[in-house]
This record gives sequence, C-alpha cells and structure tokens, in this order.
Amino acid sequence: MRTLIIKHTTTYRYRQPVAFGEHRMMLRPRDGHDQRLIDARLVITPAPTHVRRTQDVLGNHVDVARFAGRARELRFESTARIEHSHADIHDLHIEEFARAYPFSYAAEEMPDLVRCVERQSVDPERHVERWARAFLRNDRPTNTVALLTDLTHGINRTFKHVPRHEKGIQAPLQTLALGSGSCRDFAMLMIEAVRSLGMAARFVSGYLHIRDDGEGGGNTHAWAQVYLPGPGWVDFDPSSGIIGNRDLVRVAVVHDPRQAIPLHGTWTGFPSDYLGMDVEVAVTSDAAETEPANAGSAPRMKAGRGH
Repeated sequence: MRTLIIKHTTTYRYRQPVAFGEHRMMLRPRDGHDQRLIDARLVITPAPTHVRRTQDVLGNHVDVARFAGRARELRFESTARIEHSHADIHDLHIEEFARAYPFSYAAEEMPDLVRCVERQSVDPERHVERWARAFLRNDRPTNTVALLTDLTHGINRTFKHVPRHEKGIQAPLQTLALGSGSCRDFAMLMIEAVRSLGMAARFVSGYLHIRDDGEGGGNTHAWAQVYLPGPGWVDFDPSSGIIGNRDLVRVAVVHDPRQAIPLHGTWTGFPSDYLGMDVEVAVTSDAAETEPANAGSAPRMKAGRGH
C-alpha cells in the first residue's frame, strides 16, 4: 500500500467583479477496500459564506458552496491524501459460473444492477454490439477476464486518444466512426459495449497517477467499471490500457457521466466578462510516508482564503 497526494486547482477569471451563485464540487476521493482517504483540504477564494457537505444516492462526496459579494477571480484548491493498494485482476476470485461468458447475474443482484445493464446511447443498427461481439470466441465460451481485457486493450491500441476540452461525451457510435476520442469517450464506448453483452458497467471519474514523473504527473481521468460476481466492481481503463485499479484514484461512480462533473456552478455578469479558466492537477506518490494512517481519523475540510 502506498500514499498518493492529489492536488487539483481550478481558477475562473473575469474582466470585472462578478457575483457567484451556488457551486457543486465532486473532488473528494471515495473510500473503499483498495483506497482510503487519509486527509482532505479544500480552500476556496474568495471565501464562501457557507459550505455544505453531502453524499449523492450513489455515495459520492459532494460539497456545495454559496457566496456573497463579487470578485474578478474564483479559485478552488483541493488537496487529498489517500492510501492506495493495487490488486491484480488475476488474483480476484470470480465465481465459477461467471468465469466464462455468457453468464447471468443472480436474481437478487439484478434489481441493483439493472440501471448499469441498460443501454444509454442510440444504436438502432447495433453497431456497438456487433463490434463488441467480434471479441467473442466462435467455437467455445469466452473467458470473461480475457474478453474484458481484450476490449480494454482493443480500444487502447486501435483508437487514437485526442484530448477534447468540450463539455459532454462523444456518442459511442461517433467514437467508432472516428476511431478517436478522449478518455471519457473511450470509457463510454467500453461501457456501452459491455452493456450490449448483458453485463453491468458504470462510469468512473477521478485521477490517473502517471509514474516516473519527478514533477508530479497526473491528470483528471475517466474509465469504466464492470460488475463481476465475486470481486464486485472491477476497473478497466481503455484510455491507458490499465486492467484493475493500478494508478487510478476513484472520485465518483455513476450510471451516467453527466452525474460526475467535478465542478460546476453559476455566476452573474455580462457574457464578455468571462476570460477563461485554468486547471492544474498533480498526483504524486508520498515516498516519505512511513507511519500507518490512523483508521479512526476523520478527513478534514477547510473553506477559506488561500495564502
């Protein structure tokens, strides 16, 4: 187990002082068996009048800030420290009946999985399904892990990764046609492909730790999780080709990527007042960490003026 430090700073700039409405943030990493939040700090400038912490229906952490007054700049500085452990997919104990595709989920699990099995994109001619079925073996059942691994690596190796700064997700059919997309586009292509095969999949947003970068490599990231009987939700990242959770820090898990926007809010002023935004992300490994974290300590959060 190692310690990762995530620093995520977003700055909005305006030509003259503007008023700020409510802002919602999904920046705090989730707790789980393979990652545990040690400490979290959020500094907002100018200081909000109130910050409310809550969780959505899927257990994702949401902070809501409200403001008074006006300013030319609005800055959010999030710093989180987590314990992160990697489990190799080949060490996971998948139930015997699910080790080969096709398989069926247990009846008692389906009510909770149905939203993650339902297709979300329009595909009347079943192009995504036909593409996904090309990874199946014709002569015998297909090994489930091999199938999901081949889907992940197939996207990673044959599609061109293109950073896309526009909001929203590219439709899976468009990603297939273009042969390119961003990490979130690749995640949705894999999710829809897996769902077309009758398996449950969901969208994950968070951070990618880029190793061997002395200056603190990392960026915001998106990938897929597939539900496998036995281990549960398993990470598959078609953008980087990662199988399992190695170097992936989960912040939000959702049925629909529109539920996982890291930061959004409103402001009041003239349209021409908006000058733009800057986002800086660094994910580093804390090699100096030697003492085990106190499991009983609660994360802390501060809303105030930065230094």
